[in-house]
Amino acid sequence: MIEARIEGNFSRDITGIAPFDEAGPNDLTFAVEPGFLARIAQSCAGAVIVPDSFEISADTPDRPVLLKTENPKIAFFKMVSMFFPDKEYTPCIHASAVIGSCFIHGENTLIEAGVYIGDNVKTGNNVHIMPGTYIGDDVVMGDDVLIKPNVTIMEKTTMGSRIIIHSGTVVGSDGYGFAQNSGRHEKLVHKGFVAMGDDVEIGACNTIDRGTLGKTIIGNSVKTDNLVHIAHNVKIGDNTLIVAQVGIAGSTTIGRNVIIAGQAGITGHITIGDGTIVGPCAGVHSNVGENQIVSGSPHMPHTRWRKMAAVLPGLPEMRKKLIRLEKQLKDMESVIKSRNQE
Repeated sequence: MIEARIEGNFSRDITGIAPFDEAGPNDLTFAVEPGFLARIAQSCAGAVIVPDSFEISADTPDRPVLLKTENPKIAFFKMVSMFFPDKEYTPCIHASAVIGSCFIHGENTLIEAGVYIGDNVKTGNNVHIMPGTYIGDDVVMGDDVLIKPNVTIMEKTTMGSRIIIHSGTVVGSDGYGFAQNSGRHEKLVHKGFVAMGDDVEIGACNTIDRGTLGKTIIGNSVKTDNLVHIAHNVKIGDNTLIVAQVGIAGSTTIGRNVIIAGQAGITGHITIGDGTIVGPCAGVHSNVGENQIVSGSPHMPHTRWRKMAAVLPGLPEMRKKLIRLEKQLKDMESVIKSRNQE
């Protein structure tokens, strides 16, 4: 199943799967990081999936069976899927679902209890919409889409294939747009929509705003963690990863293969180039070029931020020393001034 090369006792029975430190003699686990690989000889696991290049002495007593693969982590989670298969569902549309006019769906559609689907909605094959979900008018979905419970997908949203949206997420809400008029904040109407590519996974409780007039774009293979906010007219390039509690303000363009770490905040109307990494809690206030690593608030090159971070804990003591030096300097100036007057 995982195209592994086996080293060790072929006759050992494996009946379970477990984390490295909890695995027993009949369990399968995996090791990739050096700290785990160094402890394989002490592991109680029956078998360990390891990198192709890993070697251990054949004389090591009671060593586990080694399954050597190119990508141990991917191989391990293929085995997890085998040991813990997804629940099988029978395609149907639940009697309590509310379905609007002109709904077109593909084969193997499953719509569970309490789902609302508006007018002129079109979905592909193998679409599964779980309970309590709202699908607005004119939404289009591709094949193999899974919508978890209590998701809201507002009108005109377009979605590709092989998409997962986790519970509590809202796609296509109005953006945060207001203009002052006679001392009041007047709401600006948002009539755009969200366009999502293929192979996207959106975490729980995300909010992705529709464009003011045009599109908010989520590219192919974008993966977001929980509690991410993406504002109106943001464009996110393919294969970008966005970690928990990130906020991206309106009309910002994020390139391809970008990584945005947890709690980073990104201002509006800027561009972040392809291949860039934004560090945790960073405050990005202006354009960032391609293949950069930035950290801190306001953001700066990561190497400079590391130097600043190393200095920060010592600032209170440095301040005390500076105050003492200033006092000593003033005392010396007073002595010199009095001598000159004599």
